[in-house]
Amino acid sequence: MPTTSATGANNSASAGTGAQESIMLELVDESGNTIGTAEKLSAHQSPGLLHRAFSVFLFDEQGRLLLQQRALGKYHSPGVWSNTCCGHPYPGESPFAAAARRTHEELGLSPSLLAEAGTVRYNHPDPASGLVEQEYNHLFVGLAQASLDPDPEEVGDTAFVTAEELAKRHAKEPFSAWFMTVLDAARPAIRELTGDAAGW
Repeated sequence: MPTTSATGANNSASAGTGAQESIMLELVDESGNTIGTAEKLSAHQSPGLLHRAFSVFLFDEQGRLLLQQRALGKYHSPGVWSNTCCGHPYPGESPFAAAARRTHEELGLSPSLLAEAGTVRYNHPDPASGLVEQEYNHLFVGLAQASLDPDPEEVGDTAFVTAEELAKRHAKEPFSAWFMTVLDAARPAIRELTGDAAGW
């Protein structure tokens, strides 16, 4: 599992945060090869265009997963719980750089460790919004060893949970449509990071 320190990775791609009205995504084929670009909202409108995405799972020293509740103002899946951070690289931006950048932008946190954890391809419609997640998703696991400073426009709440606490929360609270798909795909890397005793 390739491992890289992510402390400085968010510095190289800090531009572009003010142009949200025309964010472009990277379209890919079924093998993850870049084939073009599309505007963010249009890529998510049914039936959806397959595009590059990333999902981050950060853990504390006790092996607890950092969850975020998506802010109520978000147009896609507002108010639901999901993994630490997820999003889309800008066209030409590496998934690793995008994952480090967005984790810092959303949570005010630079992971002390970030490691590649494979990829997963899925198609998840969101019944509430009518939008569709057709994504080729790059997975990352890492450590959160600094205090959080969430952006309230992105993050409604945060929680560190054990595997057992997550199971209870998932049974009674709304989670993003893609959450279990990306979690299950990342589990081998999560177990490597946290050890068997953490129960992931």
